[in-house]
Amino acid sequence: MTSLEDLDQLAARVPDGALLALAPDYSWVPMAAVRALIRRRVKGLHLLAVPISGLAADMLIGAGCVGTLEAAAVSLGEAGPAPRFSDAVESGAIKMRDSTCPAIHTALQAAEKGVPFMPLGGLVGSDLVSHRDDWKVVDDPLGRGGGPIVLLPAIRPDVVMFHSPRADVHGNVWIGRRRELMTMAHAAKSTLVTVETVEDEDFLADDATAAGTLASLYVTAVAKAEGGAKPLGLAGYYERDLAHIRAYAKEAATAEGFKRYLAREVLGQPARAAS
Repeated sequence: MTSLEDLDQLAARVPDGALLALAPDYSWVPMAAVRALIRRRVKGLHLLAVPISGLAADMLIGAGCVGTLEAAAVSLGEAGPAPRFSDAVESGAIKMRDSTCPAIHTALQAAEKGVPFMPLGGLVGSDLVSHRDDWKVVDDPLGRGGGPIVLLPAIRPDVVMFHSPRADVHGNVWIGRRRELMTMAHAAKSTLVTVETVEDEDFLADDATAAGTLASLYVTAVAKAEGGAKPLGLAGYYERDLAHIRAYAKEAATAEGFKRYLAREVLGQPARAAS
C-alpha cells in the first residue's frame, strides 16, 4: 500500500549508495525532493539520468551526493553548461558512465520485462561501446544475417523519484503523457513521488484519468510538495524560472559560488518561485 508521507520522510527512503533514477528536465523533476536529499546529506549515489539531466544532477553533484553518474547528457539548456557536473568530470570527482538516450530506455525496459538484457541496434561502431565493458557486441543470435548487435544489461534502479501534479488518496499518481515515468516505475525497486495535490477520488475508476495513471501498485510513497518542480517547470501548471536557472549557472561556476547558492536556496530557504 502506498504510504502518504512528508518530504523529509520521503527523502529518508533513499539510502546512501542507491541507484537513483531521475526524470529529465523536460519531464517532471522532483526538485523539492532533490533539495531534501541534499539537506539530509545523502552520499555515494549512482545517479541515473533518464536519459538526460540538468539542474537536479548538477546540484546533487555539487553537494557531494553523487559517486557515479550515468547519462546521455547533462546541460542547463539555454543557461549553458552544467558547471558542477563539468568540474566534477574534469577533476575526476565522480565516475562518469556515458550512455545514449535509446540505451538507457532499453535497459530500463529490460528490467520492466524481467529479463537480464535487451538488444539494441545503432550502437555498433560507436566509441561508447569500447568504453562500456558491460555492453556486449554479439553476432545475430538467430543466424539470419542481421549483423552484430549490442546487448545491454537491465538497469533496475533502487529508487525512482519524480514530481507529479496529482495523486489520489489511494496512492495512484497521474503521469499523463509522460510514459517514461511508467517504465521507470515498473523497472524500479521503489518509486517515490512528490505531488502538488492529493485528491479525494480514484483515478483508476474514471476512464478520463485511468489511461494516464500510474497505479499505486508501483508507487512506494507520496509526499505533498506544492511547487515541487520549481525552479523547473511543470507542464500545464507553471513555467520554469529561466532567470533563476541562468543566475544559478553564473553563481555555481565556482565552488564558492555554489556553496553560497546552496546555503541560501537549499539549506536556508526554498528556491524562489517562478514569477
